Amino acid sequence: MARARAGALLALWVLGAAAHPQCLDFRPPFRPPQPLRLCAQYSDFGCCDEGRDAELTRRFWALASRVDAAEWAACAGYARDLLCQECSPYAAHLYDAEDPFTPLRTVPGLCQDYCLDMWHKCRGLFRHLSTDQELWALEGNRARFCRYLSLDDTDYCFPYLLVNKNLNSNLGHVVADAKGCLQLCLEEVANGLRNPVAMVHARDGTHRFFVAEQVGLVWAYLPDRSRLGKPFLNISRVVLTSPWEGDERGFLGIAFHPSFRHNRRLYVYYSVGIRSSEWIRISEFRVSEDDENAVDHSSERWIILEVKEPASNHNGGQLLFGDDGYLYIFTGDGGMAGDPFGTFGNAQNKSALLGKVLRIDVDRKERGLPYGIPPDNPFVGDPAAQPEVYALGVRNMWRCSFDRGDPSSGAGRGRLFCGDVGQNKFEEVDLVERGGNYGWRAREGFECMGRRAGYDLLPIFAYSHTVGKSVTGGYVYRGCEYPNLNGLYIFGDFMSGRLMSLQENPGTGQWQYSEICMGHGQTCEFPGLINNYYPYIISFGEDEAGELYFMSTGEPSATAPRGVVYKIIDASRRAPPGKCQIQPAQVKIRSRLIPFVPKEKFIPKTRSTPRPTARAPTRAPRRGRPTAAPPAPTPRPARPTQQPGSRRGGGRRRGRLNSASRAFRDGEVRLVRPAGLSSGSGRVEVFVGGRWGTVCDDSWNISGAAVVCRQLGFAYAVRAVKRAEFGQGGSLPILLDDVRCAGWERNLLECQHNGVGTHNCEHDEDAGVVCSHQNPDL
Repeated sequence: MARARAGALLALWVLGAAAHPQCLDFRPPFRPPQPLRLCAQYSDFGCCDEGRDAELTRRFWALASRVDAAEWAACAGYARDLLCQECSPYAAHLYDAEDPFTPLRTVPGLCQDYCLDMWHKCRGLFRHLSTDQELWALEGNRARFCRYLSLDDTDYCFPYLLVNKNLNSNLGHVVADAKGCLQLCLEEVANGLRNPVAMVHARDGTHRFFVAEQVGLVWAYLPDRSRLGKPFLNISRVVLTSPWEGDERGFLGIAFHPSFRHNRRLYVYYSVGIRSSEWIRISEFRVSEDDENAVDHSSERWIILEVKEPASNHNGGQLLFGDDGYLYIFTGDGGMAGDPFGTFGNAQNKSALLGKVLRIDVDRKERGLPYGIPPDNPFVGDPAAQPEVYALGVRNMWRCSFDRGDPSSGAGRGRLFCGDVGQNKFEEVDLVERGGNYGWRAREGFECMGRRAGYDLLPIFAYSHTVGKSVTGGYVYRGCEYPNLNGLYIFGDFMSGRLMSLQENPGTGQWQYSEICMGHGQTCEFPGLINNYYPYIISFGEDEAGELYFMSTGEPSATAPRGVVYKIIDASRRAPPGKCQIQPAQVKIRSRLIPFVPKEKFIPKTRSTPRPTARAPTRAPRRGRPTAAPPAPTPRPARPTQQPGSRRGGGRRRGRLNSASRAFRDGEVRLVRPAGLSSGSGRVEVFVGGRWGTVCDDSWNISGAAVVCRQLGFAYAVRAVKRAEFGQGGSLPILLDDVRCAGWERNLLECQHNGVGTHNCEHDEDAGVVCSHQNPDL
């Protein structure tokens, strides 16, 4: 008990320090702004700044005052070594801090020969380094003493981890698996949203962020992630959408005026309709004079722009203000297949506003319009063109962003990135330029489809429908917290759920593709971090400080509250403490605040989620094709699977499964069947965290069944059965719900699901399968 209390007190003391996911506050390591004096070996990269180093120095000299001078002369080096391990990039491993179910060590884990040598020379020092009375009691027994201080995973014991090439060869770099998939982590920011289509900020110093739902509501969140109970904007009564999965109509975009702090103006993009007529509308609103967290709904005094939609799909929806102060509007081609409107389609018709990037000046009016035309718009003066057109030949650009530019040099600032959704074969990412023609409908990706209306610009990147079928454009990361991500364009795919990235080579103009995987092993296994997300990636967003987020949902319906906002985290490196601090301007709150309660959970994995084998995505030939992918880093040695809550050796070391369940691994499945059913038929049970539980899923389908059957050694899945056809598992916990598999996963944990133990179902919805060695189609 005393040991546990001492560990808890040390944990509280330590967590106030700056450290890492290998550090004691579970954040990535960093390069200190100033060299360290006591722990100089961690001046290049570690978990301490000069303030933390000064505190360790005070502890060092306090030790010196309590130890006999002759003994101190022999032991000062050991004392420095042990104190400074709190600055190690691997401090969490050294102190067992990454396992929340075991008390924090008071002394870092030591390699056996180092411990034996120290015990022989300086064992009395431990009484001054540690409050652990159990350790004190072992002081007279060298073997038991050093066994007590050992680590289960000897790769991380001190001092051998300092020379372990597998640990140190890529320390401080974004971790990639053997296939080059970048391993990042996530932090849940908001949840319970109905198809969150946009996350924006107001550039007003408050660091609020605003999340728009497809149904026509916008919610305001404070920097602490609490949400205001009253919607910031509610135009759901006029927004045209439906509960159908995949309906592209609705509230689609929002942008705050660059001078919002002074003029309180914002702009929205949404669908409206009467009977069979539908159109998109861009309107201006103002914030209420009485409540800065609520829009004055009567302020929609004029409609900026309306464009009739000939079909219900391809509605575009992005609004952005550029550094030039102009409003950029991104419209779809009008819908249907192949842009069948006119000789070349809407997208190639400069006299149509559909299939375009439009650019207008909302700060002045001209020619009876509620806006002005920027004088440098490319088709001003062309009688065959609409003067609002800035770029053309786009199909349905879904999510665009301006690059903030490199924080130091400003390189890249103002570049306009867009994801343009393809039709049958390819998705593409474009850099939008003034007057650019992006080829639709004559071209999809790099492939020609029909008659060309003239020269067009090729995408910087395109990928086939074996990779994904609906691109969601993202952002170039320019935030402060994760320096390794600077310059990385991160985007996704709505249908496949892939997160992807592009990195430009400034010298050649080439864009190198890397997929993004959720970190495996212990990369993300720290408090507050998760390694899974809902598969339908709807949108991306930045906060006012430039940190990057994305929004996805488990059910792509405008009325299903399954949407989550995730913050992207790089567990390999962070900025020095204090560098990224923000001081939000005060906001008066007039409605109740709803505290944020995270719901998503970390899911133990042994490796990053595999993806289906596919042809390599294509790149723009005019900008040069990247050569072979860079060599994969040396993989870290596999670490023992941790089982939450288990104990061994007084709780100090990581637990193991008991003998009754040691043969099973997380993600294994079994079929439970009553008498009379053939082998290969039954209710699905899954093993997670040391116990068996049931799979309960309304949406259970043949793809999920295929994963189970393959894992059980059957070649074919005949049926995916639901609603307890094989009896109820009422005595077992429900461990998995909302399981959505593509069919190629190796176990159900690698499929998208609602989180271990998280469910909204009953045992009468237990999932079952029928497996076979015979092809049912023959």
